[in-house]
Amino acid sequence: MRPITTCASVAVLALFMVPLATAASSVEVVFKNPEKFSDASLDSPGYERGADPYVMKELSSYIQKLGDRYLPPDQQLQIEIRNIDLAGRYEPWRPNAYEVRFMRDITWPSIDLHYVLKQNDQIVSEADARVLDQLYLQRPGRASRSDRLYSEKAMLSDWFRRQFAGKHQIGSN
Repeated sequence: MRPITTCASVAVLALFMVPLATAASSVEVVFKNPEKFSDASLDSPGYERGADPYVMKELSSYIQKLGDRYLPPDQQLQIEIRNIDLAGRYEPWRPNAYEVRFMRDITWPSIDLHYVLKQNDQIVSEADARVLDQLYLQRPGRASRSDRLYSEKAMLSDWFRRQFAGKHQIGSN
């Protein structure tokens, strides 16, 4: 008799959890032609085009976390990343040229993307965007960070907060 009660409890609990899972905000990140990205590899020898899986996975995961933090539960965001140019450059004329990215004032990070924000299956906002941070070297706390994508994540966080945090609601002014 006890197993039936346990099964029934689990079934009822599962029914209550379904609306919670579907009501959560969702962010879908797609990389369009990553093999043509300007500079999206942390381990590429030189100026080869393309993106490595680590960079795409890290940025996708980070954008999804930003969605969880800033989007209301009933909104969905689709982001198509069209180009990535990571902060810094490899300088082939230096010793250990492909082990260190040299950060300069002119090598700021940028990401070209297209986004569609939906709520209740209606488009709330849609646009192309070029996200960049020309002052990335002046960010507080930058020197103490060990994350190899710190500049790109900080840039995306600023943009995401400005673009989506509580601004877009159907029926709001």
